[in-house]
Amino acid sequence: MNQLERPAARTVPVIYYKTKNIDGVKIFYREAGPLDAPVVLLLHGFPTSSHMFRNLIPLLADRYHVIAPDYPGYGHSDAPDHSAFAYTFANLAQVIDKLTVALGLARYSMYVMDYGAPIGYRLALAHPERVQALIVQNGNAYTEGLGAFWDPIKAYWKTDTPANREALSRLLTLELTRFQYTDGMSDLSRISPDNWLIDQALLDRPGNREIQLDLLHDYGTNVPLYPDFQAFFREHQPPTLIVWGKNDVIFPEAGAHPYLRDLPAAELHLLDSGHFALEDQLDTMAPLILDFLNCNLPQR
Repeated sequence: MNQLERPAARTVPVIYYKTKNIDGVKIFYREAGPLDAPVVLLLHGFPTSSHMFRNLIPLLADRYHVIAPDYPGYGHSDAPDHSAFAYTFANLAQVIDKLTVALGLARYSMYVMDYGAPIGYRLALAHPERVQALIVQNGNAYTEGLGAFWDPIKAYWKTDTPANREALSRLLTLELTRFQYTDGMSDLSRISPDNWLIDQALLDRPGNREIQLDLLHDYGTNVPLYPDFQAFFREHQPPTLIVWGKNDVIFPEAGAHPYLRDLPAAELHLLDSGHFALEDQLDTMAPLILDFLNCNLPQR
């Protein structure tokens, strides 16, 4: 085969690892893709960071401008002591909002997962005009999805006692971190143990335990906002793709179906996976995500 007959080599997107100072807190984010392309904002879950998107980012970045931040207290962002920084979902959403402004992101689509859902939906309530599309993966906006796993957390919401707080410490252990990556997965040989080792190393940093317990308590402030999130869906009807690990016991399948009440045109795909579905279903999810974005966002 001569040089003229060779197929063109596929460009490999470059991922940049950056930080931005937001009100004195260093926020880390991964960035890739053309700066003039539609923006896809990737919002991670607990107990991980933008690391959860490490394999998806290169698949999006040849066509989209991808931004994946770490929240305060997570990943490579600063983790100020909980006595000096309010670890609430309102505050995390405000930090991410300010980051989008600092980066000049006037409009964006959001991939929301776990904690990323209430953070992203709070952004949507504040700036509905900025939201172009939603990709929802195991992230709640309906009480149907808060099952038995949440009972001790709900007890802490109801009664903030040292005993109820301490009862949630088991959620911060290596056993539970590994569980989140392995339970309900279709093929454990696809799950890198780096995931839980990296997440646990960050959870075990001095002071991080109190940060996480504060946020577990404050998650209760998201539930009263569910009707507002649902009203946003009904009023604005953002194009929505739901890709849900149906075997997840934390955010079970029951939390996926109610979205269709308010977003009847949404695509719903239930995957044979657990909580972190990108780890064993990337080859299924990436084509779905790309097709969805290609159909619903302006192309360069």
